[in-house]
Amino acid sequence: MSSPQQTTRRAFRRTDDFTPGTSKLKQVQEALPLPLLPTSVLVKVHSVALNYRDANIANGGNPWPVLPNGILCNDAAGEVIALGDKVKTLAIGDKVGPIIDTEYISGHEVGRSWLAADEDGVMADYIVFDEAVLCKLPLYLDWLSAATIPCAGVTAWSALKGMSIGQTVLIQGKHRSFVVKRSIFANQNEGTGGVSMFALKLARAAGLRVILTSSNDKKLRQMREKFANPPILSVNYATNPDWDEEVLNLTNGVGVDIVVENGGSESLVKSLKCTRRGGVVSQVGYLAKQNPMELAELIPTIIDRRIILRGINAGSKHDTEDFCAALSACQMPLDDLIDKVFPFEQAEEALQYVWEGKQIGKIVLDLQCDDRG
Repeated sequence: MSSPQQTTRRAFRRTDDFTPGTSKLKQVQEALPLPLLPTSVLVKVHSVALNYRDANIANGGNPWPVLPNGILCNDAAGEVIALGDKVKTLAIGDKVGPIIDTEYISGHEVGRSWLAADEDGVMADYIVFDEAVLCKLPLYLDWLSAATIPCAGVTAWSALKGMSIGQTVLIQGKHRSFVVKRSIFANQNEGTGGVSMFALKLARAAGLRVILTSSNDKKLRQMREKFANPPILSVNYATNPDWDEEVLNLTNGVGVDIVVENGGSESLVKSLKCTRRGGVVSQVGYLAKQNPMELAELIPTIIDRRIILRGINAGSKHDTEDFCAALSACQMPLDDLIDKVFPFEQAEEALQYVWEGKQIGKIVLDLQCDDRG
């Protein structure tokens, strides 16, 4: 066993104060879980990527139970610096990140455990995980880009499973509004968050035609300019409440082959209606205000259009490994997915930036700033 010299860590734990305007994070100095268990690995974290899920948990909007005052975030890239004496698959110096559901290795497990929810996440300068839940990240990527892979990247990868060259994918953005401690906080992700941007990039690399929805014409214009060749199609769902009919028109009435659906009950039925018969809707999120009354047509629409509706929560360890292998094979750059980088000390500001939906792509914390002084 390699003996770790590091015995403590800095981490950001949630305050669990959901009052608007109050701090959502508290920096702590705490002992690492040492000595390492036989199959445990100590990782020095170089970068942490934030997701909308993190901002939602910190503001009390997560629909599933969470660990009180837990460490936030599930996307990280780090360097192995110490190993338990039974570790076989990793070595000192490996670039790694944990999967987000640490019970979901092969895809056949019955249990679940989500980082930053019912167990601590990765917003810390050192983390300890069993080797079974760590994946090697592509060596060609820098630390900032590599941190975007485990959650947002693998979610997009899983959502597009089964895609074929020449098919059409609808990548959806929706207005989100949540009731938090009797006050309503509303903001917009606009279809330009991390999963949407990853899905767009992967879809284009795979030869799919892309239709992007948003309520913000400026962001749609920016995306059309950024991805001009071949051009993407776009639909503003705010100015066109019947956006599903517009999507059908763009596909000559046939419908799209795959939908990356992140709205939930507010948009799901419309997403089904503009999917071709026998197509796939991948439910990756719940950004809109959830109202079961809007699902009245769900069952007849699924049956009539013979649609496969599948829930996506990132993927298994095998999915992560497959995605990393695909990235390494094609050497796809990911730096263009990063909207803004914050130093680790500004984690609170970064979290608020995501909560307000200001980003186009990923927000990443750089822990290497501390190393460089």
